[in-house]
Amino acid sequence: MTNSYRPEGSLFGTRENREYISSKAGLERAMREGKILEATALLCDSRMRLHVDLYGVTGIIDKSEAVYNCEGREVKDIAVITRVGKPVCFKVMGFCFEGGKEVAILSRREAQKECLSACLCDMIAGDIVEARVTHLDSFGAFVDIGCGVISLLSIDCISVSRISHPSDRLSVGDRIFTVIKSIDNRSGRIFVSMRELLGTWEENASRFEVGQTVAGIVRSIESYGVFVELSPNLAGLAEIRDGTSDTQIARVGERAAVYIKSIIPDRMKIKLVLIDSYHGTSDASELKYFIDCSSTLHISKWRYSPPSCAKVIESVFDE
Repeated sequence: MTNSYRPEGSLFGTRENREYISSKAGLERAMREGKILEATALLCDSRMRLHVDLYGVTGIIDKSEAVYNCEGREVKDIAVITRVGKPVCFKVMGFCFEGGKEVAILSRREAQKECLSACLCDMIAGDIVEARVTHLDSFGAFVDIGCGVISLLSIDCISVSRISHPSDRLSVGDRIFTVIKSIDNRSGRIFVSMRELLGTWEENASRFEVGQTVAGIVRSIESYGVFVELSPNLAGLAEIRDGTSDTQIARVGERAAVYIKSIIPDRMKIKLVLIDSYHGTSDASELKYFIDCSSTLHISKWRYSPPSCAKVIESVFDE
């Protein structure tokens, strides 16, 4: 099922959103209709309340209304402070006078609660959702799947080609597509994956031919060879030539030129020859989706390994 709730920031520049937040009449209509809107958080005051720019009308999000979680934990100050200067989603809850001025009472919590409830009720493992990267940690990336609702994209689910840190593949602010891996209805936690959208071994290998010299990224150096990433879901092994010293071996993260010696689908192997490497770290490989994520809403099963390969790497969502 399609997710009608977009990552925070997606509504900000839309015509409909501007029409609602540009006048009190528009805000009143949004309140009656239960609309989720977005605007920029201008500041956080001494009472830990967010002040939101509503084109002449000040909007206020109380600390307790800044974040929703199923477990009812107290909202941390950092969760409020870090929203300053960024678009925030909200629902209009009412109006009051403060310091002789009329202000709009807003709730980001209610917007998130509605989004999470819809996700838990309507979405299942295998559904494809848009996401925005909000934070990177050693074990994975945290992504916003709608209205600031955060899901974990663990490092092993980012791609088949192994990376040492999520920053090797992603940056904060990146807009990506993900597939729902699992949903914990009790805790309200949603886990996502991305590697299933980046192509099978055969789809990635078909972009290369034996005899080509291509650019790749060194991902690991072992005693028996150097693993070079050709695309996010495809890596090959470059043998270390006899007599090669440690100083002549490319370093992890560097970009390298490799010669494709052989492509072996039955063993899911690509043999390479390391030609040269470039000092300094490389940029992350460009993400290429092998599924039209704008029109495909769900995948039931994904098999990475070729049919002829004895080793099976797959993800099954409909069980």
